[in-house]
Amino acid sequence: MVLAAMAAAAVATASAQDLEVKLWDNASAPHSNGIAVAEKDEGEERVSHTTEAVLYIYKAAGEVNSRQAVVICPGGGYYLAAMGHEGHDMARWLAANGVTAAVLKYRMPDGHPEVPTEDAAEAVRYMREEYESRDEVGQVGIMGFSAGGHLAAATGVGALDKYAERAADVRPDFMILFYPVITADPLKGHQGSFDNLLGYDRTAELTAQWSLENLVDRATPPTLFLLSDDDTVVPPVNSVRFYDALKREGIRASIRIFPTGNHGWGFHDWFPYKEQWQRAVIDWLGQMQPKN
Repeated sequence: MVLAAMAAAAVATASAQDLEVKLWDNASAPHSNGIAVAEKDEGEERVSHTTEAVLYIYKAAGEVNSRQAVVICPGGGYYLAAMGHEGHDMARWLAANGVTAAVLKYRMPDGHPEVPTEDAAEAVRYMREEYESRDEVGQVGIMGFSAGGHLAAATGVGALDKYAERAADVRPDFMILFYPVITADPLKGHQGSFDNLLGYDRTAELTAQWSLENLVDRATPPTLFLLSDDDTVVPPVNSVRFYDALKREGIRASIRIFPTGNHGWGFHDWFPYKEQWQRAVIDWLGQMQPKN
């Protein structure tokens, strides 16, 4: 794979998405979020009130194909999906770097935590069946930002009991989490995300069930964390708790905490450590790359 700095210019000339795949909607999915209003354009490539799961797929540039695929879960507090700087922009960059990228527009939970989680699991299953089965990729990972990081990590820890018998099929091969929401601890977590995910009247048992540091097991995939020390929205302790849980299970993990940047920088150029996080991601993907 080429270095991030070398591929940055290629993003501008990268092809548009290659494929748009509707996975399902509230009528055809295992569960519904109960949202009855139309999807809303919130501006700046952000959408709320989503009721269908859609994958926007960007195929890897052939000359630098790493044989890896990544499902991308944009953030937005489980209220909306920031499809631009935490979705399509990232996918174009990954594709230019030889990684097939699939941006997931997932259904908002509206108090139904199983809904976006089954969307992400289905996205991993689809990419694995469609691309691994044709030997186009050898790995399917998942990437998430903020609340999308919670969604990605929930997929990685197998949060859905209904998928337990298919854990080997829907758990990703690796995870890349940008400033992820992890814990529902009222002193440490982003409460708005959990209000939208679980509801305002959630029980202590449900809160513990979706605090993902509690669900890490030996089947959880290797994980890279990228975040800022001065994040006032999702405290860095979220990533640290998950990292500690991974290390207790002997799972490979790396954590990069940048001095500044606060929260939500994604692919924005204003983030002062953009080149550094790009190099970290490329390095991690190279370490995860199939050897055959």
